[in-house]
Amino acid sequence: VAQIGGDAWAFREAFTPEQREHLSKVKNVLVEVIAITDKGPADTGPFMELAKSGLEDLAYTVVTDPSKPHDVVFKVKCEQRKTWEGTTTMGSDADLPDSPSRVWKGPACQLNYLIGSTKIKWQKEVRTDFEDAVQAVQAANAGDPGAYAMSKLRDKLAQYDFPVLLAAEWGQADRLIKVLDAPGTSQLRQLKVISLLGEMMNDEALPRLKEALQDKDLAKQALVALGNIGKDSIPILIDILKHSKQPELQAAAAKGMGQVGALHGDPSIIPPLLEMLDAPGIDITVQTEIAWALGKLPDKRSVEPLFALDRKLQKIRSDPPDPKIKKLKEAVFWAIKQCYTEDQYS
Repeated sequence: VAQIGGDAWAFREAFTPEQREHLSKVKNVLVEVIAITDKGPADTGPFMELAKSGLEDLAYTVVTDPSKPHDVVFKVKCEQRKTWEGTTTMGSDADLPDSPSRVWKGPACQLNYLIGSTKIKWQKEVRTDFEDAVQAVQAANAGDPGAYAMSKLRDKLAQYDFPVLLAAEWGQADRLIKVLDAPGTSQLRQLKVISLLGEMMNDEALPRLKEALQDKDLAKQALVALGNIGKDSIPILIDILKHSKQPELQAAAAKGMGQVGALHGDPSIIPPLLEMLDAPGIDITVQTEIAWALGKLPDKRSVEPLFALDRKLQKIRSDPPDPKIKKLKEAVFWAIKQCYTEDQYS
């Protein structure tokens, strides 16, 4: 299955107010497709069909004639041997599985879009499982390498949910919420949409994420997404952490609180996290997420409780070592490093 990801809201931070306004109203999308094998141009029809059906599924109007009115140009370039077009960003996003790879020279589809003639710094890449189409076709006894590469790229693109990534990139939470509510939307797609709504920090998404908490299959992802929404989500996250009987949901709530702390610096998350850090009967996976969360918002109130838990953990010996205890020790050690500074006590 092709990987999907990306912080769409982060890209929009670089847009001008005019560009953000323009993207929020995108409706008509001009799709341009190029397909190239070692023998020359290939049939673009299968890729155009995928792009068209995917975008129309989110209620965009797709045009293929450049002379027709359109708001953005969505470009798909699929090649048997990829021509490098460069990364679009720096930092952790450049390491995402669907970011353009400088190393990859094999079959790939590169996706990007333009506003007018301006190429935006959003670029994704879908790759085959093999780098050499000639070797792959020989091993599969499948005929022409170029046709084989295009067929496999088409399969990979079909698995890649670029339409919801574009809707998030363009700030159109309303389209994502409609996808989330649509009958027949797969659980995998629901989880991706919930994640994107959280990344977008969109207030419209808060009520829908609250609803998703009632679905046991979506609740965990919804809690993490709520952490991205902001301070309004804190009471919900605290309630789940303190009163849920499901450790998975408690751990997700703690993780969400850590995200709120990292993004917004709200110290109100500290007391409930400390209250639950070593509460009677607390699950070790929940403790681990609480420790990570405390480290994301360094606060001197966390130091002594973290040291106390660390002393308790150091007395635990098992052979072989318990991997859950090991993870908790790592989280506590990291959190202490973040929270404890000499100048606090000088």
